[in-house]
Amino acid sequence: MRTLVLNAGYEPLAIVSFRRALVLVMNEKAAIIEVDAANPVWGSDGAHERPAVIVLNRYVRIPASRRVPVTRRGVLRRDANRCGYCGKLAATIDHVIPRSRGGEDSWENLVACCLRCNNAKSNRTPAEMGWSLRIKPRMPHGPTWAVRGAEKAMPAWDQYLTPAAA
Repeated sequence: MRTLVLNAGYEPLAIVSFRRALVLVMNEKAAIIEVDAANPVWGSDGAHERPAVIVLNRYVRIPASRRVPVTRRGVLRRDANRCGYCGKLAATIDHVIPRSRGGEDSWENLVACCLRCNNAKSNRTPAEMGWSLRIKPRMPHGPTWAVRGAEKAMPAWDQYLTPAAA
């Protein structure tokens, strides 16, 4: 069982084990704001609430330059498992500018790609193929990307991970 940790300003910070969350709560460094009532924690002194979401008592500054690491799974998730060229279901990723031509492994140079398009494109650029990208690849942002493990969010976390309407 995992627990979402929020900053004092209710910004998502991390996902920790429920044991780590209990230690923070028992040491009065955090407070429980959402409980997993169906699964209490049993100890020698009785049952304790299992935290689903906790908020820290002190504010912890989040680095503004927190970059999301580039991964195959992340690129597929960012592009909703849809090919950047034809829109069909994607199972691979493609370098827009091929690595053989100096293309980097970056959010701006990687797109989800179906096997057919990936094989057809080979080591050419989309311009050489006469293709265009359906999306402009860029680094994802937002709380679900800043917190590692948030892609497998529990329902109790939804209101804390969705950006507030401005």
